[in-house]
Amino acid sequence: MATVWAASAVAALVLVATALYGLGAVVLARQRASAAADLAALAAAGAAIDGAEAACAKAGQVVAEMRVELAGCRLDGWDALVETRAGLPGPLARFPAASGRARAGPVDSSS
Repeated sequence: MATVWAASAVAALVLVATALYGLGAVVLARQRASAAADLAALAAAGAAIDGAEAACAKAGQVVAEMRVELAGCRLDGWDALVETRAGLPGPLARFPAASGRARAGPVDSSS
């Protein structure tokens, strides 16, 4: 009887550890996607004067360095709007990637 209880306790601990690993991996991927989007938007906004193509190329360099995918990039006036995706590791890769969005541009000095 004690052996069955011990085996059940070990199985429950493994299940909880696996769930916590999965949750941690998802949170980490979300943070990576969000941070990459923030930095890429800043880089694109800094290069906005050179046009949308150059700005988005700069954003692409930033996300490539962070090992994240650039899902979208465009300029709205002087504002850069960037979307990124970060894949999940290991067996979680079959689930949709975590995404991040950011907007960066000049500060409105009229207020």
